Amino acid sequence: MTRKSGSRPLKPGPGVGGHCIAVDPWFIVDSAPEQTRLIRTAREVNDTKPSYVVERVRQRADRFKNPVIACFGLSYKADIDDLRESPALSITATLADAGIGEILIVEPNIQELPEALKVNGARLVDLPEALAIADIVVGLVDHREFVRLSYSDLSEKIVIDARGMWQGHRTSNLQRRVENVV
Repeated sequence: MTRKSGSRPLKPGPGVGGHCIAVDPWFIVDSAPEQTRLIRTAREVNDTKPSYVVERVRQRADRFKNPVIACFGLSYKADIDDLRESPALSITATLADAGIGEILIVEPNIQELPEALKVNGARLVDLPEALAIADIVVGLVDHREFVRLSYSDLSEKIVIDARGMWQGHRTSNLQRRVENVV
């Protein structure tokens, strides 16, 4: 795992976000394209991850007439309120735009949704409400509150884990229901 100074190790997820790691590699590629093919390829792969997660959610949502989809997290990394360049925000907005179901958002670090999500009818809810009514749970950000969820919290849901935060559940009866997309 790579570690940025003063932060947690970087781990696979639904894409790359934030104000530097998502943007700075493109400046390097632009300045020396022939010497940075690996950087370009890595960024191209990471830039496709949000679309991949959206497609997995769409496939699962097809089972329902009007699915309730709970997106867990909007920030670009765990336990912060910063939404800049967030792949979780992009994924959630795409799902809301697609109109494939009711979109619930659980983001414990903000008080209000960005305007783009309000327009599409997405709702900011707390964790207990989302767990009570969601058909599909999409783990986008590994906030502490989400990582701590138990088997019983998720057992009746279709679970799409874009952060690998519920991999421990793979050894339980939840194994059939958790789809890791990292």
